[in-house]
Amino acid sequence: MKIVAFTGMPGAGKTEAVNVAREMGIKVISMGDEVRQETKKRGLEINDENLGRIADEMRKKYGKGIWAKKCLEKIKDGNVIVIDGIRNIEEVEVFRSKIKNFILVAIHASPSTRYKRLMKRRREDDSANVDDLKKRERRELSWGLGDVIAMADIVVINEGKLEEFKKKIKEILS
Repeated sequence: MKIVAFTGMPGAGKTEAVNVAREMGIKVISMGDEVRQETKKRGLEINDENLGRIADEMRKKYGKGIWAKKCLEKIKDGNVIVIDGIRNIEEVEVFRSKIKNFILVAIHASPSTRYKRLMKRRREDDSANVDDLKKRERRELSWGLGDVIAMADIVVINEGKLEEFKKKIKEILS
């Protein structure tokens, strides 16, 4: 079994990378879905503020690797499985301690590129303006996201055309 985990700043292209995996028939487990599920379970609205608070609260209460542990419970046998949304080194360590063939892929895009994408995307948990985006980035960096990106096995630059990016991801997943 091989696990390929995607990480990167908000708007870098993780969702597009995951879409490529799904198009290839690869099972995807989303750490963000785990946070959304916990937030819904508590009867809270799905928005950036609530998701960030719940993610942070659970990390403080159960340890920084809590979301990785929740995802591990969903991993069954398979050739390749994609994990979406690694945010800290402790999550990487949880996966590396249990999965022999674990590959961490950081997706990078400049802040201006990411802000444009996020403002256009308008997912229910996306920030509404650039100041909120910067606040979200600071929160995610405080969890250790920058360290995770720096420790990636592979870095994919996502500044060009979508088709070029998809081709790079397909090569990694093949």
